[in-house]
Amino acid sequence: MMNKTKVDDFLIEMITPKVKEIEEKFSNNQPLTQDDINTLLLKSQYNHINHLDQKLNEVVADVASLKKDFLILENRFDKLEANVNQRFETFEQRFETFEQKIDATIQRALNKNMMLIIVAMGFFLTLSKLIDAFSH
Repeated sequence: MMNKTKVDDFLIEMITPKVKEIEEKFSNNQPLTQDDINTLLLKSQYNHINHLDQKLNEVVADVASLKKDFLILENRFDKLEANVNQRFETFEQRFETFEQKIDATIQRALNKNMMLIIVAMGFFLTLSKLIDAFSH
């Protein structure tokens, strides 16, 4: 669709009668004057400008559509990022809990081993004292 302005309409209306005269003149094999050629060039330029305006309107519409598409895409990426961040935070929390459980298990095992070593040392110390006491 062409969006014509009042100036566009006025210009085309202004040169249309002259263009028709020139077309008749050309059809009758009459020579064209420089003014006739200039009028045809003016019409040609006007048509060219009209065509460019139409294409510019199409480009503007396409850019507006692309902006909308990019906003939708950006919104989707924002949601994806939020989802990934939420899952990562959940993973971090679970990992921290798992790490704490491992630390607690290791600590209990170390405490148990230390206790066994102390009991074993106490047993061997007592045994060695008893053996020493009975041997004298």
